[in-house]
Amino acid sequence: MSIKVTHHEVDGVQVLTIGSAAISIDEDNLEEISQQLLDLVVSIPPQIVVDMQHIEFYGSSFIETLFRMWNRVKSSENGRFGLSGLQPYCREILTITNLDSVWSIFDDVDAAVAEFSSKEE
Repeated sequence: MSIKVTHHEVDGVQVLTIGSAAISIDEDNLEEISQQLLDLVVSIPPQIVVDMQHIEFYGSSFIETLFRMWNRVKSSENGRFGLSGLQPYCREILTITNLDSVWSIFDDVDAAVAEFSSKEE
């Protein structure tokens, strides 16, 4: 089963949504999802929110993908990177690893867009 990463822009913020139904990012689909995300990051403006509302589980290999994305975005002028819509288990992983203090975490895409848009002015 192919998992699609979709991209749309909201008020200058690039929103990358992984999947359209509940999924687990595991060995079977990690490479496909990671490649889609990394390809998008190099081709779009650097204000990016990854919408993870459909993700129920991911492992450390996916965290590496998020780090690669974040490193590319933070090195760009006006670069901002955030995650939104985290399910409880996924949010707990970021809290335990203290990555919630490194990356901006938002309840939903609207909150991320509002925060990123307000900093442009």
